[in-house]
Amino acid sequence: MPKMKSRRSAVKSFKVTATGKIKRWKAFRRHILTSKTTKRKRHLRKTTHVSKTEAYKIRRALLA
Repeated sequence: MPKMKSRRSAVKSFKVTATGKIKRWKAFRRHILTSKTTKRKRHLRKTTHVSKTEAYKIRRALLA
């Protein structure tokens, strides 16, 4: 049987932590940044965890 392939887009977007949670970057930080406050942009720099409901689908895409 051939190897299972992971979805390359998911591999580039998500990381699995040592505890098994899935880490992601926050959205809304690509363009039109002049209208957003410095505080808002600073908070968007940080990573966050994926919700438990979405984690199942992402885990299957990552094959982790």
